[in-house]
Amino acid sequence: MRLEHVAFRYRRRAPWVLKDVSLTLTPGQVTEVTGRNGAGKSTLLRLLAGLRAPCRGDITGRPARIGYAPERFPADQPFTAGDYLDHMAAVRGLPATAWRAWADRLGLGRLLQVRLPDLSKGSAQKVGLVQALTAHPGLLVLDEPFAGLDPATRSALPPLLGELARAGSTVVVSDHQRCLEHLPALHRVHVAGGTAVSVETAAPSGAMAVLEVAVAAGEAEALAAELRARGHPVHLRQPAGPRPFGSGENTG
Repeated sequence: MRLEHVAFRYRRRAPWVLKDVSLTLTPGQVTEVTGRNGAGKSTLLRLLAGLRAPCRGDITGRPARIGYAPERFPADQPFTAGDYLDHMAAVRGLPATAWRAWADRLGLGRLLQVRLPDLSKGSAQKVGLVQALTAHPGLLVLDEPFAGLDPATRSALPPLLGELARAGSTVVVSDHQRCLEHLPALHRVHVAGGTAVSVETAAPSGAMAVLEVAVAAGEAEALAAELRARGHPVHLRQPAGPRPFGSGENTG
């Protein structure tokens, strides 16, 4: 799947959200999209999923089967969770049972008779994930899928995404929770300044560096989170013995 000089804004004469995005997304790969709030990550995901069309540029090679789950599942609908998933399977021309294996894997079974408006945010998020997975998509796009999930589901989702990638799907995820860090061969795209750049190509070959920073212990987690949001791998080393600081290492 290829994006060539893609630009997008929501209204004519409105500021450009994305101005010049050229990327290649490869089947069999999990891509994590990073960037600050408001940088354009969700807009990029909607463009990838085909929910928005570029104002300029081209997107080619999008798979026919697409699964998409937004950051906030639209729970204000007159369905139970099970009825909603039956309906979405029917819309896709799939058997009503197509989603049940995914529901079992994400621990949704006991909630199938609960009305969507009565679900917690995390449970509603599970329904959104199951509907996105139902068609075994060639392209799976998830916007902050870990937000509000219970610990068991949060742990189960990364290996499930890895399985889909190994089966040939293109998987694209934005994730402030940093739950994908341990997936092997994770690809990162950083969104900033109106464009999106693969982290591996953000710096010229040979220009890698290791930066060690000493900060007050109470500030370490916040700084590490900010660096991770910018696409840098970070190792947070806690104080050892009497040393009065924690340090983080990043390469980027």
